[in-house]
Amino acid sequence: MEMQMNFIRRLPMPIEIKEQFPLGEEIRGIKEQRDKIIKDIFEGKDSRFLLIIGPCSADNEDAVMEYMTRLAKVQEKVKDKIFIIPRVYTNKPRTKGTGYKGMLHQPDPEQDEDMLAGIIAIRELHTRVVKETGFTCAEEMLYPENHRYLSDLLAYVAIGARSVEDQQHRMLASGVGIPVGMKNPTSGSIPVMMNSITAAQSKQKFVYRGWEVASEGNPLAHGILRGYVDFHGNCYSNYHYEDLRNLIEAYHNTDLKNPSVIVDCNHANSAKNYIEQIRIAEDVLHSCSVSGEIRQLVKGLMIESYLEDGNQAIGDGVFGKSITDPCLGWEKSERLICDIADWLR
Repeated sequence: MEMQMNFIRRLPMPIEIKEQFPLGEEIRGIKEQRDKIIKDIFEGKDSRFLLIIGPCSADNEDAVMEYMTRLAKVQEKVKDKIFIIPRVYTNKPRTKGTGYKGMLHQPDPEQDEDMLAGIIAIRELHTRVVKETGFTCAEEMLYPENHRYLSDLLAYVAIGARSVEDQQHRMLASGVGIPVGMKNPTSGSIPVMMNSITAAQSKQKFVYRGWEVASEGNPLAHGILRGYVDFHGNCYSNYHYEDLRNLIEAYHNTDLKNPSVIVDCNHANSAKNYIEQIRIAEDVLHSCSVSGEIRQLVKGLMIESYLEDGNQAIGDGVFGKSITDPCLGWEKSERLICDIADWLR
């Protein structure tokens, strides 16, 4: 029986998009410099704290750029203690497979899906962020085959809780050349997360975009703690002192390089109560302050933040308010960044 899919059109290869929308030497230089700093942080050569912060989804170019412009000014204030990697997440997983799936699918959330326009829109957005703010950004690797459309621009990649057990995600993570955060799965299993880190740090041979490819392994692959959900839909956190001590022990039982974790302050850790991110950040920093081992393990935090508090329905029209998960608004975000800098010694 034939596949029940309509093949709409052939999309350009990543190399074709990169040739059509090339990067200048200035952008390449910024990425190289920032990649070196981020690598040094994960290897323990730079003591600065990472902050991966920004909208749940990059749904509107003008609002994202307004946010990034403000964020760049705050980065300048805290640059001695905090190194910011903005979230520019342009493809979003949907638990039920329906709804807004990000700029990659819909450059305009109120219009129909258009993947070709989406590929161009996300490359232009990431390029604009680097040009106008000097930031290179973080993305979620929702679709491994799409990574190369942005691979010359990104600073950091996260593998989501629903993707972390997938073999293709794990193997591609082994060859992307930048830090990759492997989230604990929705079940909360730390062994599954550790297995995914092991796979990403290992040499791999696999099929990618019609090629047989070989990777050297990614020593900067690490864990992201994001909480978990039980069989009844109840949220449980995993950012506490005891959780971090247990993760140290889990790393001790492996030969993994650069033992590291990023704590995701939202998702199941906050039960998607965005305001809780402030308290969770302070809790993690307190753990860091009382344990040198935990401070060495915790390389930073992940926070969902936008111009306005909360979220809205598509079409409500509030500039800079999330149309996916609720986010911390700008005033609270700026205050939190400054408070984190004060916490750090």
